[in-house]
Amino acid sequence: MTVTDRAFALELDANDPLARFRDQFVIADPNICYLDGNSLGRLPKKTIEVVNDFLIKEWGAQAVEGWSHWIDEAQRTGDLIGRATLGAAEGQVLACDTTSVNFFQLVGAALAARPGRKTIITDAANFPTDRYILQGLAERFGLNLITIDNESAGGAEYERITPEILQPYLSDDVAFVTFEVIQYRSGARTDIKAITDLARSYGALTIWDASHAVGAIEMDFDANGVDLAVGCTYKYGNSGPGAPAWFYVNKSVQSLLQVPIQGWFAQADQFEMGAIFEKSNSIRGFQIASPSIVGLRSIQCAFGMIEEASIEAIAHKSAQGTAMMIDLYDAWLADLGFTLNTSRNPSERGGHISLIHPEAKRIAVALRQFANVIPDYRAPNSIRLAIAPLPTSYVEVWDGFQRLRDLVSTRQYEKVSVEGSRVT
Repeated sequence: MTVTDRAFALELDANDPLARFRDQFVIADPNICYLDGNSLGRLPKKTIEVVNDFLIKEWGAQAVEGWSHWIDEAQRTGDLIGRATLGAAEGQVLACDTTSVNFFQLVGAALAARPGRKTIITDAANFPTDRYILQGLAERFGLNLITIDNESAGGAEYERITPEILQPYLSDDVAFVTFEVIQYRSGARTDIKAITDLARSYGALTIWDASHAVGAIEMDFDANGVDLAVGCTYKYGNSGPGAPAWFYVNKSVQSLLQVPIQGWFAQADQFEMGAIFEKSNSIRGFQIASPSIVGLRSIQCAFGMIEEASIEAIAHKSAQGTAMMIDLYDAWLADLGFTLNTSRNPSERGGHISLIHPEAKRIAVALRQFANVIPDYRAPNSIRLAIAPLPTSYVEVWDGFQRLRDLVSTRQYEKVSVEGSRVT
């Protein structure tokens, strides 16, 4: 039996210790191959019950009295995210705001912690929000923003930043470097320990965006000496569209950092409403304001499932599922004009792979319209396909690739128009 036999995928499912979690998610149409969990995860059934209970039994019944036990929920939820997915001890993660706001906060704090240093480093393939925030701050404060070209041919294999690529750009003028743990487009995984250690040798901080990594791979932040990180919860985290994000601040640097938005939740004696800001010595010293309790309950449901499953088992399925995708690419897609844009080495990728095709945008639209397959498209020519280890089965992936092969080999994608939708 080979990977091109559907029985191969069925056997993987039969032996999958995480298979039982699939039934805990809302799957409205079992005929759809949902391979976009790297963009938005499915809805856990338990979330519906928990959120409804909160609305009726807590907000509805308690009104403002509920704040007596809601007040520190961002910290408790952050601790759950930390132990379930990040390898972070308690008191270092907060669940709040958005990834963009949290990134802005940590960038501002890192700049202030390295006075006199005017250089910051990122890469061209980094997620747009991160690049745009850096561009704005560089222009406002006269910073030297170095953007490493990892998109052009010969710049970096699969967009992957390595210590060898970063080294020539480092100096004692660098305040911080910031990269994605998993490149959002290609799926390349960065060696967070090697990059962090290298930057630290020049006195620079590192800020990691783990949005496309959290809930898919192990990261071991504490063991790897990570300084700062941000991420979302609605991709592999399955916490819902617009769910609160999170950020990580290692205890070793918490006392050194002051975020630019000094909100009242960060005040040491919060309810004294004092005239002067005095930062809390805990992770709360980085919080701006009241968290979304509804959103936090969604996170608690979803990340509780991740903790139960274990990030080790999840990472194993991510590696096995993406390996099956690559094998199916070799067997079915390599001769149809596709190019693999993700490493074959499992330690160099996350939970999704990227396939390059000149007609990628039309193919992605046609998969939705004609084949009941949900991928996503990223400019200029990339189709991303993911295995979300808890709700996605191996046979779902296998069926999706078979439908992709059939759609492209019959050129059915030529029937679609790519006009009219802003979301890809």
